[in-house]
Amino acid sequence: MQEKTKKLIELDKQCLWHPFTQMKRWLGSEPVVIESGDGFYLIDTEGNRYIDGVSSLWCNVHGHRVKKIDDAIKDQLGKISHSTLLGLAQTKSIEFAEKLVAITPKSLKKVFYSDSGATSVEIALKIAYQYYHNKGEKRDKFIALRQSYHGDTIGSVSIGGIEVFHSIFKPMLFETYFVPAPFPYRFDGTAEQCRQFTLDKIEELLKKNSERIAAVVVEPLVQGAAGIIVHPKGFLKGVRELTKKYGVFLIADEVATGFGRTGKMFACENEQVEPDIMCLAKGITGGYLPLAATVAKQEIFDAFLGQADEFKTFYHGHTYTGNALGCAAAIASLELFEENRIIESLPEKINLIAEYLKEISILDFVGDVRQCGLMAGIEIVKDKKSKKTFDYKKLIGTKVCAAMRRKGAMMRPLSDVIVLMPPVAIDLPLLRKLLDIVYDTIKNDLPKIAGKQ
Repeated sequence: MQEKTKKLIELDKQCLWHPFTQMKRWLGSEPVVIESGDGFYLIDTEGNRYIDGVSSLWCNVHGHRVKKIDDAIKDQLGKISHSTLLGLAQTKSIEFAEKLVAITPKSLKKVFYSDSGATSVEIALKIAYQYYHNKGEKRDKFIALRQSYHGDTIGSVSIGGIEVFHSIFKPMLFETYFVPAPFPYRFDGTAEQCRQFTLDKIEELLKKNSERIAAVVVEPLVQGAAGIIVHPKGFLKGVRELTKKYGVFLIADEVATGFGRTGKMFACENEQVEPDIMCLAKGITGGYLPLAATVAKQEIFDAFLGQADEFKTFYHGHTYTGNALGCAAAIASLELFEENRIIESLPEKINLIAEYLKEISILDFVGDVRQCGLMAGIEIVKDKKSKKTFDYKKLIGTKVCAAMRRKGAMMRPLSDVIVLMPPVAIDLPLLRKLLDIVYDTIKNDLPKIAGKQ
C-alpha cells in the first residue's frame, strides 16, 4: 500500500463519520479510497479499477467524467455557481424545470427544487398536508408500506417502514398507517394473492379514515432499500385506483426508480399511472451533483395561491434550492438520454441481466432473485427450501461483495441481498463482464463463505 493511501485512510478514520456504517468495524478495516473515475469504472488511490456495479449508490447514469456533463458544469461555472430562488429567478432552474415538466406524467406541472431524495419526500408530505389545511380540511395521516424507505429526515422517517433504520427514532415521529409490503417471496400464497392482500389492507384503512388521510406514499414497482422488493404486476395501478376512489393523493417516490432504472424514464410509466406528486433525485443530474425535485399537479399548486394575510404560502425552502450547477448538469443529462437513445437501449440490457439471474437462481444459498429493469436483488439464504436466513452478524452479503471487489466489481449489499444496479448507460460488454463476476462469486465463493459459518 502506498504511503499516500495509508495517510488518507488514517485521516479518514481520524476525521470522518460515514453514513449507514458501523464505525467500530470500519476503524478496524482497510477501506478502499476512491480517487477518480473513468467511464463506468471507479479508480482507487492504488490504481485499481472497479466496475461501478451499484451506480455510486444508485445515482450514476451515464458514467464518470462524461464530457457533455463536465462541459455543462464548466460553462455554468463561468457564469455563476449559485443564486437564491427566494425572491429571484435563475436561468438554469427555469430551463430544467421546463424540461422536467415535459418528461414527467402530463398532469404534473409545477417543480419545487431541493437537494436530496429525503428532502423531496419531506416536501411532498408537507405539500399534501398544507393543501388540505388551505382547503379547510384536517388531513394529517399518511399510508405507507412496511419495509419502505423514503429518506432520513423526520417526515420521511415517519413514513419509513424499515425497523432497523427507523425504530430508534419512533418517539420523534408522527403516526403513519402501515400496510404489509407486497413481497411475494415472503408471502404464503401466489403473487396475485400477495398483491390483493396489500390492496385490501390499504382499502380497509381508506374506508375507515379517508377524511383524515392526506396521501398514500409508495416507491413505485420496487422498494429499494428493503432489498429490491419487486411488487407484483398491477399493484401500483391498484393503489392509484384506490386513491382516486377515496379522494386522497398518491405520492410516488421515484428517487431510486426514476431516470431509466426500471426500463422506462419513470417507474410509473410501466403501469400508466399518473401520481399527484412525484419525488425525484439520485439520477436527476446523472449522478454528478445534489439536486432533487418534487413535481406536483396544477390544482395542488393553485391551493397555495392567495393574499399575504391568508397565509397560504408554502413556507419551505433550502439554501441551495435550484442550484445552477446542479440544474446545468441535469439538463446535460437529459440531453444525453435523447442523443444516446438510452431508454431504447435498455431492453437488451434488461434481458441480459434476466438471463444471468436465471442461472444464478439455481445456485446454492440463493433463495430468490428479483428484477425490475436494471434494478436487481439476489437474496442469499442459509436454507433454500425453508428460506431461513443467515444470522445477521455473520455479514454474509458483505463478505460476498468483498470477494467481488477483489475481482474488479464495486458492489454494496443490503444485508444478505446482493444489489445489482449498474449505470443505466453501461455498454453490453461491460455489463456482461460485471455479471460474470457476480455469477462466478456466488457460484464459487459464496459456498466457501457460507461453509465457514
